[in-house]
Amino acid sequence: MSNSYSSPTIDDDEDEYPKVTQGDFDRATFRVGLKPAPRKRRVTILLDTVLIEYFREKAGERGYQTLINETLRQAIARDDLEETLRRIVSEELNKTLSEIMA
Repeated sequence: MSNSYSSPTIDDDEDEYPKVTQGDFDRATFRVGLKPAPRKRRVTILLDTVLIEYFREKAGERGYQTLINETLRQAIARDDLEETLRRIVSEELNKTLSEIMA
């Protein structure tokens, strides 16, 4: 018996699977089992020793990295709130000034 079959040849430049882009990863839903998993990224960052000691003391059993993460999230929320309040106050002042000038 002869083995007369041919297998497809793959060029080094051509892959049988499409390339995965960063956009694909950004749109992906990460899951553990069937439940979506929180997205976290490992980073290396240098922080002042005083900051690390402060967060370790404050964190207790939770872990200082969790406390740092929560603190950063709160900072973002404060910035968003401050920006929203400034916009609203500015719009109201402009509206009131327009009414006064009319």
